[in-house]
Amino acid sequence: MWKQPNYSQSMIVYNVTVSIDASVAEEWLKWMKDVHIPDVMKTGKFVEQKIFKLISVEEEQNTYSIQYFCECIEDYNDYVANHAAQLREEHNARYKDKFVAFRTILERV
Repeated sequence: MWKQPNYSQSMIVYNVTVSIDASVAEEWLKWMKDVHIPDVMKTGKFVEQKIFKLISVEEEQNTYSIQYFCECIEDYNDYVANHAAQLREEHNARYKDKFVAFRTILERV
């Protein structure tokens, strides 16, 4: 029998959607998995992460959704205040003019 999950604790998802140029897509994905995502997780502000590739029936795309889960908005705010700029700078320097990214924040309700 299905049981209603307990949603008494807030959960925040920091979602980064990245479209990466095909010429660097394979190398970028490896770098994300081996370096960037582990560096984000080392900040201690997130409890879990997931990465998904966007599937499109119309054309082949190199678009990914990277989701970082934190237990509260304070953890996310601390990440932004103390870690995000440096990590974004590393990504931007490495893949300048090869990607487009946007970020969203979601709260479990």
